Amino acid sequence: MNMYDIIAARRTIRQFKQDKISEEILRKLVNGGRLAPSASNLQPLEFFIADDPGLRKKIFPCLKWAAYIAPKGNPEPGREPVAYIFPLVNIKVRKTGYEYDVGAAMENMILAAWAVGIASCWLLSLDRDRLRIVLDVPANYVIDSVLALGYPDEESKIENFSGSVKYWKDSQGLFHVPKRSLEEVMHYNRFTS
Repeated sequence: MNMYDIIAARRTIRQFKQDKISEEILRKLVNGGRLAPSASNLQPLEFFIADDPGLRKKIFPCLKWAAYIAPKGNPEPGREPVAYIFPLVNIKVRKTGYEYDVGAAMENMILAAWAVGIASCWLLSLDRDRLRIVLDVPANYVIDSVLALGYPDEESKIENFSGSVKYWKDSQGLFHVPKRSLEEVMHYNRFTS
């Protein structure tokens, strides 16, 4: 699959098989995040990998999933992520504007994961205070978000946008995600409405 095909095929997944992701793959994902663009090349990001089963059990209750359809969109018991990667922002390096670095790093990791058949869900709704304790993260680091990872155990498909961005899950468990069309979002050589 070429890079465009990987981008086009990638979907957010919230139900995972319980097959372990190798440390080698997790290290490659973090390296992909490390190599992402960084504003002024300050590189304020560090990455925390959590794949230990005991640690994962402590992390899971700190996360909020699929707000539009919660709790139906939450990973079911036995279908939780098998690994997490947290981008940590060292605020001694950069206090503001790091969100761009995080976005670039996360997308690199998401696409690198999908290229080897690993699904992901990028979560921003976190109990950061509780996670700071669980992960033992020092005060000078911001826990920005988390990338939940695992081999997919559900399917998700794009639907034509029809006025609502709200995704849904059908009776067979298939996620449907509305996306605006290319024609609606692209302005070519002039702005059109």
